[in-house]
Amino acid sequence: MTRTGALAVGLVVAALAFPVAGCGGDDEDSAATDTTTTETTTSETTTDTTTETTDTGGKPPAGGILAATVGPGFDISAETNGTIPPGSYELTVDDLSSAHNFHLSGPGVDVSTSVAGEGSETFQVDLEPGTYSFVCDPHSFSMSGSFEVGT
Repeated sequence: MTRTGALAVGLVVAALAFPVAGCGGDDEDSAATDTTTTETTTSETTTDTTTETTDTGGKPPAGGILAATVGPGFDISAETNGTIPPGSYELTVDDLSSAHNFHLSGPGVDVSTSVAGEGSETFQVDLEPGTYSFVCDPHSFSMSGSFEVGT
């Protein structure tokens, strides 16, 4: 090997051993991360925070959202998981068929979507203790259900 050839090999080895910053590569892989740590000390003060969680057993809380669906086949449902507490609810109906509607009736409530309509519709309902029935009006013989509101 000639002296010039040995020098060229030496430069290549040195370049590989000491990469030059900012040359080529992907900037995302070499991004720097700054971390700031803040410590707060409070003298003679103690704060006790208690979080209480109530298991509703899958039932919507009073004043919550009551979800219902109708269609696309001959299915109709209201997600209640049994008896729900009285209160004001936002009834959200997903009407998935232009051949059906969702009609809810019970103490003080009588709301429905249109048969020809599709999409999501929302009603504000005040549910009192009692039995509430939901039905698809054109197919009431096979598409119906009910739920209880109580304490």
